[in-house]
Amino acid sequence: MVLDRILTPDGTRFITPDGSLLNSLATINQLPADLRDQVYHTLLPDDLLERFGIDKVTLCNPRGEKVVFIDASPHTGLVEIRVWRQLSDRDPVLYIQLVDTVNNQMLVLLFVTNDPDAPRFQVDRDWGGEPTKFGTLTRNVEAEIAAMQAGLAPGQVRRGLRMSRKILPTFEQFVARLGHDMYMMEPLAYHTALLFESFGCAYSRGRRRMEWIQQEFQPGGELFQRLDSSTPFRMPEMEQTVRGRSWAIYDGVLNEPFTDIHMYKNIGKQSGVDSFPDWKW
Repeated sequence: MVLDRILTPDGTRFITPDGSLLNSLATINQLPADLRDQVYHTLLPDDLLERFGIDKVTLCNPRGEKVVFIDASPHTGLVEIRVWRQLSDRDPVLYIQLVDTVNNQMLVLLFVTNDPDAPRFQVDRDWGGEPTKFGTLTRNVEAEIAAMQAGLAPGQVRRGLRMSRKILPTFEQFVARLGHDMYMMEPLAYHTALLFESFGCAYSRGRRRMEWIQQEFQPGGELFQRLDSSTPFRMPEMEQTVRGRSWAIYDGVLNEPFTDIHMYKNIGKQSGVDSFPDWKW
């Protein structure tokens, strides 16, 4: 990768061919495709590429298959990046979806890693093969029970790669090179919010709700009492772990959806937010 085509001499900012600074996904997407992709390739962690034998220059696996795909229309401020171990796999090993906000901040819509060698659970499809959309449209309860018993959290079809902390510095460098000192995310599940907290993220909206959840999962609390064995996802003692709480919340123990949680991360800084002290997975 020839980085001097896309970076200032000091390596701190992304630039266009005429030397103008890039400051958003929309400006990246307007570049010629080869330069656009070079910018997005800087999001790919070396550890991930090395783990699956993906060549850093050709982005091909040992079979010679190109396994990195970027979807970024020049008319949008949105990008989707998929990295595969091999094209015959059902799930990518890395999926990233980012978007510009109306205030020119960067929002992480989705970030997923999958271990392609781990067992797969069809929680993303119901018994008829229709998408569940993270359980918002329909559910595959049998698959969910199996996934839960295997140690997965809601929404996971496989075990992750456990590389998020290694990927974080690469991502933060990408954001900084666009001239931003922070980025945003909207966790889709309780366990995701807790993981983001552990990465140093804070809440722009939803902290009180997270603290209320912590309070009401304590013995005698409202959520604690709802762990009444009425479903496999509401068993006593599930309040003791992040994963157990997340399954109960996914199952509706809040009596309302887990939505409207907004978080942010200041680059290179830790917020110290900890709504579930000393949590266990």
